[in-house]
Amino acid sequence: MDTIAPPESARASLRDWIAVYGAILGAFTAILDIQITNSSLSSIQGALGASAEEGSWISTAYLMAEIIVIPLTGWLGSLIGLRRYLVTNTMLFVGFSVACALSSSLHEMILFRAGQGFTGGVLIPTAITIVRGRLPKSQQAIGIALFGFTATFAPAIGPTIGGWLSDNFSWRYLFYINLLVGPVAAAMQYIGLEKTVPRWGELRDGDWFGIGLMILGLPSLTFVLEEGQRKGWFDSSLIVWASALSFAAIVGFIVRQLMAVRPLINLRLLAIPAVGGSSFLMMVLGAVSFGSIYIIPLYCAQILGYNSQQIGYVVMWSGLPQLLLFPAMPFLLKRVDPRLLVVIGTVLFIASCWINVGLTHDVGVDQLILPQLLRAIGQPLFTIPLSLISTAGLSPRNTADASALTNMMRNLGGSIGIATLATIIDRREQFHFEMLSESLTQNALHTQQRVAALAAGFQAHVADAGLAKMQAIATLASQVRREAYVMAYADGFWIVAVGLAVSLGAIALLKKPQASAGPVEAH
Repeated sequence: MDTIAPPESARASLRDWIAVYGAILGAFTAILDIQITNSSLSSIQGALGASAEEGSWISTAYLMAEIIVIPLTGWLGSLIGLRRYLVTNTMLFVGFSVACALSSSLHEMILFRAGQGFTGGVLIPTAITIVRGRLPKSQQAIGIALFGFTATFAPAIGPTIGGWLSDNFSWRYLFYINLLVGPVAAAMQYIGLEKTVPRWGELRDGDWFGIGLMILGLPSLTFVLEEGQRKGWFDSSLIVWASALSFAAIVGFIVRQLMAVRPLINLRLLAIPAVGGSSFLMMVLGAVSFGSIYIIPLYCAQILGYNSQQIGYVVMWSGLPQLLLFPAMPFLLKRVDPRLLVVIGTVLFIASCWINVGLTHDVGVDQLILPQLLRAIGQPLFTIPLSLISTAGLSPRNTADASALTNMMRNLGGSIGIATLATIIDRREQFHFEMLSESLTQNALHTQQRVAALAAGFQAHVADAGLAKMQAIATLASQVRREAYVMAYADGFWIVAVGLAVSLGAIALLKKPQASAGPVEAH
């Protein structure tokens, strides 16, 4: 990359801070757009005449494109020039956002969402590279806290903003909103970063075979994780072929990168305990944070019957409190062992999931606020320190690669978490429904009493006693199905809590960053 860390005794200039804030703002916008459509998919599907399965590609296309470009960012940024590369992609991201808003068909939407992902994926790892390259060690805690804040606050607040815009204006405003911040971010990047001479000739020497393997492997894996549950996993020949392709291509890519003299992305960094351990924990973070964002709106919509704006209000409580916590993060990072912060944040997240294990159909917004608050406090406490640990003491180029690896693992973790939880909820709902149905046999006295009570209520509106009884039986079956889903959601939270508890062992791999371990210049 073009940035070289300033001396420890230096103070960041105004231009340095403009560059940092421009990069952070771009990353926030890109991360926000991953989740902002989730609470409004039904509105978008209806407007474009798409089924639920077809509409799922609106999110999948973004993720598949994003995961391609994240590993390429460090290499392309160093060749093209960081300012040129970042500003161009920021403006292209805005352009693709407007194109999404103007889309009149599903095919257009999927194409432009892929464009959003391909350009937005540049903005995320580049932000941490600029923080590490433009700020002295004494001020990097502030920059790291800013970046970590975007990584946790943006996905948490995305469904809230999306639901509010859809209900009060139109789903098209989910994309128009990027017109407010995208040009500002691009202007700040242009002012704050230095112009550098591109090295176009080195593009010819790039590991294009390795790039080809990555382009085949990572999007195929994302497709399998995003679409597997909808298509019945390995009952679908498409999922089987995509799984085989992703496995072969990813293994080939890993071998290629480990053997290359000048690898596209330095996978050897994963052998460094701080980078490898942080990447693993970032994957777990992605799984649990995106997974919880997946379960809560689903529960609110299916069990409580909430609309998009009401769901956004519930999800908001996992985001807004971070605004109060953020100012304290630089202070904590300088005075508390980052590993301890990771442990505290993880324990708080475990506690939030454990509270949700007790879900019933009577649990509403008031009961959901406490676990959402615990998540809001826990997420920054283990996201921001991990960002600090994973890039401490690395050269600018290795910082870019380490940032790309941790962000890629976080995104993959999110896809894995959502896919796993979707499958678990589906399977456990079937299990609980069968168990509950077995206890509600036709000859059971309590079943007969319940059906009779419901039928009596329906007979006040239906003259036919037989029809009233049929409605009573259908209502009872619906109630059993509801309880089975509630129990399945509770099982999902239990599995997340246990998974997080097990992952705490990986913290032993992390080492406390040395006070003097700032980034070093690459040779």
